[in-house]
Amino acid sequence: MELASASARVAAGVVGPLVRKLFVRDGVGAGVVDRPVRIASLVSFRGERRELSEKELRKLAGALVRRFLEAGGPHEAPDGEGRRELVEALVRCLHSLGDLDMDDVQAVALGHRELARRLRRPVDVSAEVEARLDALLEICCLHVLNFFSQRSTFVSRTLIEQTRRIDGLVAAVDLLAARVPRRAAEDVRFETRYADHVVRAHGRLSIPAADVSTGFRVPLDSAYVSLEATVLPDGPTAAERVLAGDGRVLLRGAAGAGKSTLAQWVAVATARQSLDETPGHLLGRVPFVLPLRRVVREGRFPLPEDFLRRVGSAVAGGQPDGWVDRVLGAGRGVLLVDGVDELGEDERAEARRWVDDLVGEFPGNLWLVTARPSAVPEGWLAEQGFAEASLSPMGRGEVARFVRRWHGAVDAGRAGGHEERAESLVTAVGANGGLARLATNPLLCGLLCAWHREGSGALLPSGRGELFEAALHTLWKRREGGPGGTGETSMRLLERLAYWMIRNGVAEVGRPDALRQVERALLALPGRASVAAEEAWDALVERSGVLRASAGGSVEFTHGTFRDFLGAKALVEEGDFPLLLSIAREVRGEDVVRMAVARGRPEEAARILDGLVAGGTVRGALLAAACLDHAGRVDPGVRARVVARVSELVPPRDWAAARQLADGGGGVVLELLPGPESCGEREAPFVVAAAGRTGDDAALPLLARYRTHPSLEVRRQLVWCWHRFDTERYAEEVLRHVDERGVYFTVHRPEHLRALRALGGRSRVHVAFDCDPGELVELVDGERLTHLWLREGLRARSGAGGAGGAGGAAWLAALPALRVLVLPEGAEGSVPSLPPGVDVRFARRGEVVF
Repeated sequence: MELASASARVAAGVVGPLVRKLFVRDGVGAGVVDRPVRIASLVSFRGERRELSEKELRKLAGALVRRFLEAGGPHEAPDGEGRRELVEALVRCLHSLGDLDMDDVQAVALGHRELARRLRRPVDVSAEVEARLDALLEICCLHVLNFFSQRSTFVSRTLIEQTRRIDGLVAAVDLLAARVPRRAAEDVRFETRYADHVVRAHGRLSIPAADVSTGFRVPLDSAYVSLEATVLPDGPTAAERVLAGDGRVLLRGAAGAGKSTLAQWVAVATARQSLDETPGHLLGRVPFVLPLRRVVREGRFPLPEDFLRRVGSAVAGGQPDGWVDRVLGAGRGVLLVDGVDELGEDERAEARRWVDDLVGEFPGNLWLVTARPSAVPEGWLAEQGFAEASLSPMGRGEVARFVRRWHGAVDAGRAGGHEERAESLVTAVGANGGLARLATNPLLCGLLCAWHREGSGALLPSGRGELFEAALHTLWKRREGGPGGTGETSMRLLERLAYWMIRNGVAEVGRPDALRQVERALLALPGRASVAAEEAWDALVERSGVLRASAGGSVEFTHGTFRDFLGAKALVEEGDFPLLLSIAREVRGEDVVRMAVARGRPEEAARILDGLVAGGTVRGALLAAACLDHAGRVDPGVRARVVARVSELVPPRDWAAARQLADGGGGVVLELLPGPESCGEREAPFVVAAAGRTGDDAALPLLARYRTHPSLEVRRQLVWCWHRFDTERYAEEVLRHVDERGVYFTVHRPEHLRALRALGGRSRVHVAFDCDPGELVELVDGERLTHLWLREGLRARSGAGGAGGAGGAAWLAALPALRVLVLPEGAEGSVPSLPPGVDVRFARRGEVVF
């Protein structure tokens, strides 16, 4: 059968009515033109307005299949088993309608073939059934789009969408015209070449995977997962938006938290200069990725004209004279300075002076500087006008998205099955608190995925050290053709190399130094003395999967955490405890110490932990406490001494102490934080803040004990930290019982609004994300909402008339009980005409509104 002709013979009068049953009928209020309705809320077998059961959906799919096959003729139809496969596959695809986060206008703009592609789900069926499924799904999507175009709101919504799009294009072009001055033809040509180079250099993401065919590098677009960053004092936002509000940001994050990956994303988004995809604050700009471990040479920081040469850019030789100076002088640069923690103490002070000089000489450029949390003190770049932000640990939602995208990226183009592997790991992490505490950042989550994918899912790791060791052995087993002892050899060579790098405080190693260390390590290995150091080193770089070439012919570990893990074992074996305790005083040594405790024997771990506590510093005590989470067997007396020292810091007595406890103390802190019955009213908010900041499910029982606390500040903290926990569980166990008087319930994403509505709504809501007005009106309880605080203001919320136009705030009329609207300070000039009786107020950054 010719599938195209069969599709054409399927009568619209038959298929159209069947397809329309997939969607609910327009309800009251569907005609509000400034309120687009998501497709997911229209499907008839999902959401609150269910009109079609699962059984009826399967019956409907069967009818569609029957009509389709009848059009092809009885002799071409598959057998009974083939029909059942086709029906089940179609049901899976139709279910995907409930996952579409777009409205009808956006769907029609896609076209029926692209819509069918987005609905398509991998199925294990014969090629004949698969071909029929593709054809059937396309004709279904054609009728779906026809149904959308006939909805009562479609024409008006299309006009508004077109007007908004035109306004957006005009604004973007005006922005580019203002931001990009007239340039010499030579500059224009080079910038085009440089932009392509940035996309090639940074448009792929290195992820841990045992299969050599992936090359460890996958497209950034397919693997990148948006993380959350807390910008002080504003609060959480998408990490990609940290430069949107503040042109200069110091971003803190633990090892593996995604700091460098975020810098990659910003660089690529800037280089692409797409009106549809590049955020407005990056349009017309030029990115410079400056990893400090590579650009700093012998304590000398690069001048602007040396940026490309210092990072080893292949296009540095074609750079026109004075080009970087002209870009920065025009305020068009995006400077991504990565890894302050990779520098020594003296070099960090010099880095601060370097940034200060460049900011003073070239104002108007965007800056993102990254560091580990304790690498530099708070306010380190405050004089230079830098805001501070920190990457949050991955929550359940981010972990689930990461796992799914990781499997999709690694298994791209292969037969199905990766979805099932991904979902089994998501389920395991959700059910196992230990795994959830382990999968808190992209690096660890990626290693977990790599191990699980190789069939080790039944024996998932219990700690960070076990995860790293098993993941590395898995990589070498797959890359070297079998266990055969070669993985152990690689491990020993890399351990010696990492030890030497830690001892000398370097992040890169040149070939001569590397060969000396490999030669020494080979002499210590039985039967390996005759192996040439050059041969062993070349094989190690090519096949280990954890080394990569850097600028100037040097080699570095693909991630510093691999170096710390491997070097820690050698440090312990050498008995180099004075060095361990010495580097524990530096932020770049924290992971080495944690790994050493995890990999050491009980007596070795005891010596390290006692040494940290004996140092007498808060930082050392908290590091010792954090090490307990990763240690194996620990002497009870040693553990008691660590706990006793940390208990002196509990309860925290100010906000800074609360942050320090939460970020540095591990699970021991949760064990020691007091409940409301034994905590003074002054310290109670700090206790709740510390517990909430951990984002650990183990904190929920403690937070639930504070849910009826009368203190307004305690209740604010309970509401604020919602975003760090499972949305529904936290809403039920904590928020449902919090006295709402005087408290704005902060929502950081749409599911928070849905959860609040399930609780019966709240009178005061603080929207801390750029929420679509139609979605907001749809999800809040308009009859109950009296106070609405929009942290992002009215930007991107207006209709065709603009924020101040006649229709700019028409959606507010759908909130009849509203009495107070809070907008950010500086939005005074864009306030629209408000409904009668609504008072507008303005809030400064970080201000608490009553």
